[in-house]
Amino acid sequence: MDATVFTKCERCKQPVYEKDLRARFNVCPNCEFHYPLPAPERVRLLTDAGSFEERDGNLSAGDPLGFEGYPERLRSAREKTGLEDAILSGVGKIGGRRVALAVMDFRFIGGSMGSVVGERVARTMELARSEELPLVTVSASGGARMFEGIYSLMQMAKTSVALSRFMEGSKPYISILTDPTFGGVTASFATAADIVIAEPGARVGFAGARVIEQTTKEKLPEGFQTAEFQREHGMVDRIVHRLALKGDLERLLGFVG
Repeated sequence: MDATVFTKCERCKQPVYEKDLRARFNVCPNCEFHYPLPAPERVRLLTDAGSFEERDGNLSAGDPLGFEGYPERLRSAREKTGLEDAILSGVGKIGGRRVALAVMDFRFIGGSMGSVVGERVARTMELARSEELPLVTVSASGGARMFEGIYSLMQMAKTSVALSRFMEGSKPYISILTDPTFGGVTASFATAADIVIAEPGARVGFAGARVIEQTTKEKLPEGFQTAEFQREHGMVDRIVHRLALKGDLERLLGFVG
């Protein structure tokens, strides 16, 4: 991409150099708005340079229900992102400490959790348990992957069981919630951590606000399902600016790791 190309910030509407946005890991230099960040860039942001080793990168989703158009959606998402599915997982170092890391990518069919995402999250948890490593996950998801039906919903149980086994040990689990984190990811592993961190302004919830209003017949409070609202009500422990995340993780791992 041409380094002189401008884009208009979604929040402040000010022009921003694309190169400046990339240099700040997709954070607006004018208003600090946090754009979505691809999983490879997230790994580069959080881990020590050259320390990340991907695991289970050969897992590939099938089409168990014969859902019309799903193979084409998978092929398109793989070409767009360069990933095999909506997750990048493995082992890396944060501040010199080895951690098991799983990072979701919203660009891949909305970060939806299908069989491959659930399997890789579960395997990352099992790896952390067997090698006695701290566990860090970064969520960005619209929820379950409808193309896989019940196979997708089963991932909630799979990841929850794997996490419960990991939590029997003494190593910490830190979950980072990014915009957006919804559905089965929120309801399973993303909010069941020792420490839950969210980026500023991240939308976090289970069902969408409109669905909740239609079901309850009540008007939701202002800012409902934002990270700030969730912190006030106990779901989120800390809100940390993206560019401060690595330093914050280093300190937290030093305290509890």
